[in-house]
Amino acid sequence: MLDRHAALAAEPLEPSQQWLGPVLAGAALASAAVLYFGEGDTGWAAGLFLFGAFLFGAVSLYQSRRPEAGAAALVPVAPTEEFALAGAALRLAADAAAVTDAEGRLLLANPRFDKRFSEHLQPFAAERADTHEALRSLALRDGAARDKLSLGDQKVDVDIVRVGAGTERLLLWRFPSASRPDRLQVSAQRVAGETGDRLAAAGVLAALIDDRGRLVAANRPFVQRALPEKATGTPTLADLLEQRDDGYLHLVEEGEVGTPLRGVHVPIDPSVDGGAGTLLLFEAREDGGIAAASDNVQALIELLPLGLALVDRDGRFLTMNAAFRQAGGVGEARVSYPGDLVVKEDKGIVADTVRRHARGPAMSGDIAVRLSKNPKEPVALTVAGLRGIGDAAVLLLLKDNSEEAKLKRQIAQATKMQAVGQLAGGVAHDFNNILTAIIGHCDLMLMRHTPGDSDYGDIQQIKSNSNRAAGLTRQLLAFSRQQTLRPQVLQLADVVAEVSHLLKRLLGETVELKVKHGRDVGLVRADPGQLEQVIVNLAVNARDAMMEKGGGILTIQTYKVRADQVADLGSEILPIADYSALSISDTGSGIPPAVLGKIFEPFFTTKEVGKGTGLGLSTVYGIVKQSGGYIFADSKVGEGTSFVIYLPVHEVAEDDRPRAGAKPKEENEEELWGQGTILLVEDEPMVRTVAERALTRHGYTVLTANNGEEALEILENEEQDIALLVSDVVMPMMDGPTMGREARKDRPGLPILFMSGYAEEQLRKSIDIDNVDFLPKPFSVQELAEAVREVLAKEQGKQ
Repeated sequence: MLDRHAALAAEPLEPSQQWLGPVLAGAALASAAVLYFGEGDTGWAAGLFLFGAFLFGAVSLYQSRRPEAGAAALVPVAPTEEFALAGAALRLAADAAAVTDAEGRLLLANPRFDKRFSEHLQPFAAERADTHEALRSLALRDGAARDKLSLGDQKVDVDIVRVGAGTERLLLWRFPSASRPDRLQVSAQRVAGETGDRLAAAGVLAALIDDRGRLVAANRPFVQRALPEKATGTPTLADLLEQRDDGYLHLVEEGEVGTPLRGVHVPIDPSVDGGAGTLLLFEAREDGGIAAASDNVQALIELLPLGLALVDRDGRFLTMNAAFRQAGGVGEARVSYPGDLVVKEDKGIVADTVRRHARGPAMSGDIAVRLSKNPKEPVALTVAGLRGIGDAAVLLLLKDNSEEAKLKRQIAQATKMQAVGQLAGGVAHDFNNILTAIIGHCDLMLMRHTPGDSDYGDIQQIKSNSNRAAGLTRQLLAFSRQQTLRPQVLQLADVVAEVSHLLKRLLGETVELKVKHGRDVGLVRADPGQLEQVIVNLAVNARDAMMEKGGGILTIQTYKVRADQVADLGSEILPIADYSALSISDTGSGIPPAVLGKIFEPFFTTKEVGKGTGLGLSTVYGIVKQSGGYIFADSKVGEGTSFVIYLPVHEVAEDDRPRAGAKPKEENEEELWGQGTILLVEDEPMVRTVAERALTRHGYTVLTANNGEEALEILENEEQDIALLVSDVVMPMMDGPTMGREARKDRPGLPILFMSGYAEEQLRKSIDIDNVDFLPKPFSVQELAEAVREVLAKEQGKQ
């Protein structure tokens, strides 16, 4: 640049130009001061100041080398050094700058000027002098000017400052650079914005990194998959990606099960190798290609409960969601073809179906296959053809039927249990009628025999066996939840204390009994006799389990469970409420997991033939459920078994709380005698006969009827008062409740005592009659007399 303008330095200065240097320097200094104090442009002011200083020094040095006035004219030496100093000063300007004379001829320019303006866009070319003539005139007149200069199709900003004085005035031109946007910032906005979303829709993970490898911006799939949830600071690419032995890139956040990726680096400045740029990541297939399914599609199908998978035209898996992996039993293993999921016999049909749907018209269909993980149960595999979704050609739909199959088995089991329960209840009802007759006749015979008679022992033996049979029917009714309970408000600790003495004799010397009671255990409402049976049954089972190991420890514990603690138990069955819990644990041999789910089934037992009926735990289950409670079993083979019973806390008034040591009043034989007319309705002749004789022996006048219609006729024709109506519930033609409602129409205050082999709780749901009492079968003569006496006494108390 300096060589191009060296001719200017070779021209001698005229006498009138001797003061040019000081004038130019002063003008430059003044202009610098104006720019600094007026506009705050320190860079441009410093450039002008240095330019003026160097220009002053250069001109002064040049004048000092000129000959004295009047001397012979000499051709001066071109002061190249001085112009070099001036050029160096002009280099300090941050923008393109140049010095011209008043006519616009270029005298000096800095390198930025040469770099910005090419030859064909040279602003000071002779043919462009007219374009900036007005601007030059304004600057020469006012000392400065600012405007836009036309260069072909472009317009550039220019600032002009007049320097020098007199006829040798010069112009200093500055061309401010247009502010260029930061490429890294622009790229960050694109990657995190619409451009990044378009890449995500195509299944591409995009991340922008700076020249130090730090993450600047990324699209949403990259953020979701690569960044930890609690990421702090600015991670580098090395923190997020790693290259493994398979040659692919892997996201560190996804661990060992992450999808292999291939990457492409697109630099911001193509002239720079590496550095800042955008990294594009594609999911790599086994054949080296790029996966077709986008990250958004993958994220969508991962949310679906159905097993979905995409297959390409070659029959290879492109992607599959977690539900498909679970249903197909894939786990963490990598599978290539749908046929890898099924048994050997079904591989051919699966491959043919997938190929037909991939290359033929888009259609769908179901095929029954057997998976390798569970070859016994066929499942339905839906195959549908896809078009226009990249490489995906077939959609596979596979539903995990394990839970559904489990529910079906549970429903089938519940249905079976219900059927068995109904059968057990019906059988128990018929047995109760028979046992009522046997026990009643035994009682009547014992009234005529004294302990010294030869037949007394035989009669007692018959009655004893009948009572044992009655206990068996109670177990059947307990299982079917149809037994009659006598609930009372009680403390679990009292029930455990009552049965502890019996347990010590049952358990034997090799089993140690430990009893623990918690504080503030709430009251429960249950039948104490039935709860004792529950404890005894569980204790006997625990004893048998511990005898296999030579003995052990049986622990019975009571404690309270608050409503806020129920959720911590992790049970989906137990409702939120306050409970009183009874735990019975042993250190026996335990129950295998395959057997644990069947222990409450009737007639299921693991004991040897002849050593168990299989009704012990089913009876326990029925009693607990009929009492409104819940029972759970937990066992580990070789360590022991624990049964926990949860009974809801019963809130009662203080006056109704049970008192320690309180016992029911015992009736003697004389107090059971009474008088009055009783109408007895029973369709079973043997039961009717026993009940009639029992009531007659206790002083009552008894009228009998075989069914409900006959009883209504007696009530219509009988003129004397009927003190009590005793009737069976289940009878042919007209049942007891229907007959009782009809009888109450003419005799509103008639007392009614129902007797039945079914449970009172079950029957009361179908008996919509007020003020009725209930007597369960089988009953003895004394129990019948007690029930009749109690009903009549209650009626007399009302009068």
